[in-house]
Amino acid sequence: MNASQPSRPPLQPIQKRRAVPRPKRHLRQRSYQLMALETTAKIAVNLAISTAAISALVQLVPYQLTQQDRLREVGTEVKLMQTRVENLQSEFNRNFDPHQAQSIRQQQAYRFDPHQLPVVFVHQDGKEVEVLELLP
Repeated sequence: MNASQPSRPPLQPIQKRRAVPRPKRHLRQRSYQLMALETTAKIAVNLAISTAAISALVQLVPYQLTQQDRLREVGTEVKLMQTRVENLQSEFNRNFDPHQAQSIRQQQAYRFDPHQLPVVFVHQDGKEVEVLELLP
């Protein structure tokens, strides 16, 4: 009973599990393929956006040129209207000027003050040139 028992269990060779080597090359190739696919997709999207932008510019440039032509035409019309408005404004001011009221009435009614004498310039060939009214 009191037999001595070995203090150590008997040595048996321990079998190590062999690690199955992962196919690292396939993972690398797959990651490269995914990167290539992603880059191709990015390039395709950028080309599509660039094409859309270029087509929009091609359509907008002629429209912008016609708008510039219209703007030039409107600018010239505005200048013409400004001169016309200035002429009308000066005529309006003259017509409503109380100091010139009598001379305007004489021009419009062709009536003259009885104290004015007409002066007529005549060429030597007998044609009348100008008629002036003078006060005595």
